[in-house]
Amino acid sequence: MNFDNQIILENDLISLSPLSHSHLDKLLPFVLSNPDLLKYSPSPFGTTKAFEAYIKKAISARNKKERYPFVIFDKKSNQYIGSSSYGKFSFENQRLEIGWTWIFKEFQGAGINSQAKFLLLDYAFHQLKMVRVVFKTDVRNVASRKALEKIGATLECILRSHTVLQDGYRRDTAVYSILKEEWIEIYKSRKL
Repeated sequence: MNFDNQIILENDLISLSPLSHSHLDKLLPFVLSNPDLLKYSPSPFGTTKAFEAYIKKAISARNKKERYPFVIFDKKSNQYIGSSSYGKFSFENQRLEIGWTWIFKEFQGAGINSQAKFLLLDYAFHQLKMVRVVFKTDVRNVASRKALEKIGATLECILRSHTVLQDGYRRDTAVYSILKEEWIEIYKSRKL
């Protein structure tokens, strides 16, 4: 994977393009009105300072070839509405993780998350030649878990006391995955 490439994934409803510092001003008003959006995440969020640090960290991780963050653009509203990333790469083992996903509440429930996951999964399996894609979420995040199950991800395990959140709470992490042969069937059935 060439981290210098400007990967753009899109369909008729949304587009995903590389997250950059230029997106800060476009996303910040929504971030400030959705301060608890990442309550199940260890990442600080919800203030100007925290969001600037979030963007900086995401771009730094891309420069280190550790993560490839995307910004999600909703074509209907003509607005940037969230983010998702590839990360935890193991190219020798043909696996990666899709995560760091958030979509502003005003745009949740409209199928945007499924559309974004479809684009990311399709590129991971067909272009990057991955065999395994992993997702992780807080075990208490029922909406996220249902969304992963809806797209065909399989719950593999619960990692107990796995991640420390901003408030010091140690979350249990639910680990899901989709394998290449499963993706072929999901793609054929257009589950997403």
